[in-house]
Amino acid sequence: MRTPLHPVLPTVDELERRARALVTAAPGVLRLRPVGESRAGRPLWLLSAGRGDRQILTVAGAHANEPVGGASVLRLARLFAHRPEALERLGCTWHFLLCLDPDGARLAHGWMPEEPEPSLEECHRHFYRPAFARQPESLPAPGEERAPLPESAALVRLLDELRPVAQFTLHGIEVGGAFVMLTREVPGVARAFRETAARLRIPLDRHPSDGPDWRLDPPGVLVLPGDHGTGERDPSGFVAESTWLYPRRYGTLTALVETPAWCAPAVSDARPAVAPEREIARVGEVLLGQTRELSAVLDGCEGAVAAVPEELAPLRDAARELIDVAPSIVDSWASEEQSAYRGHFATLGISARRIPLRAAAMLRRALARTDPEAADTLANLVREWCRELEKAYDLRWVPVSAQTGLHVRTMIDTARLACATGG
Repeated sequence: MRTPLHPVLPTVDELERRARALVTAAPGVLRLRPVGESRAGRPLWLLSAGRGDRQILTVAGAHANEPVGGASVLRLARLFAHRPEALERLGCTWHFLLCLDPDGARLAHGWMPEEPEPSLEECHRHFYRPAFARQPESLPAPGEERAPLPESAALVRLLDELRPVAQFTLHGIEVGGAFVMLTREVPGVARAFRETAARLRIPLDRHPSDGPDWRLDPPGVLVLPGDHGTGERDPSGFVAESTWLYPRRYGTLTALVETPAWCAPAVSDARPAVAPEREIARVGEVLLGQTRELSAVLDGCEGAVAAVPEELAPLRDAARELIDVAPSIVDSWASEEQSAYRGHFATLGISARRIPLRAAAMLRRALARTDPEAADTLANLVREWCRELEKAYDLRWVPVSAQTGLHVRTMIDTARLACATGG
């Protein structure tokens, strides 16, 4: 068996083990405590560094398919263990929530990327991203008849306890470009983020499709306008009802940092789009056409879909949600004011392919026991759609060291600038 050329992205158990090893090596700087439990009763671990008056919180593992955040947390905590004076200069205590969704992370675990050429198809053989209501950063919307997830409630309690100057939430998309979302503008943050991405050779997403009501500061930066947030909605759920925006009552800056595993240089293209209306129609048909293929597979195996084992039902449910919301996503793209940049349509084209690819990958896993033939059909679609993505967008693997480097450097620069402006 070939030995991976970089450390494997940490599992939930490895995150705890490595955090404990760091605490043992630097007991005067680091400490570890549980701050809640997941739905399945797994502990939510908080690693804290330093003892300054200002509080900073980093949240990793909010999405099950984004394990790079845990690697970034360990990297920054290790830096503080060796250089505690960095914390002292900031006058802060820095807290790391190692994994907000350990249950989801366990269901998603299995992909072991090896550099220099990991496989996009192999990544999707183990893919899982929960349905929106099962994502812990999502809080119930007004009138929604569901209680907060235990993980969500634990994070809210932590935010109430810490009232942090800054909250960082670390994300890692499979394919695309880097971007950052800020709940308020902090002078210097956008420039520092862009400079870091350039040094690491990670293309910026010129016009991210996330946060449709956020103010675009191209390239790669979205800022929440001061008068927005109430009732804001994207195609997958309420953004305003989230743990991103919850601590605004304490004056907290939340920064969502997104880094791609495979980057697509096309998303940075600042040239004018030739025919925006035609491009919107084209990407919409890609999404609807591929979801129709998935619907046809499901129509042929309804009994097997209903008989999916309980432990695999979250895969099936998340895939169905993606298929169901596809038309509303296409409608939202068509109703938005069109960007002038080619990069934006590259971003939408990747989204149009990513959504059905995710659904196909999860359905394949869900149906592997109850309908192997349908699972084989879905595996063929995953293979075909991965190749289409690679060919259409000239994808390039971003080394894990660069992915975590973007997270870590952005957090340090943003914390420094936020503290300098009084928090």
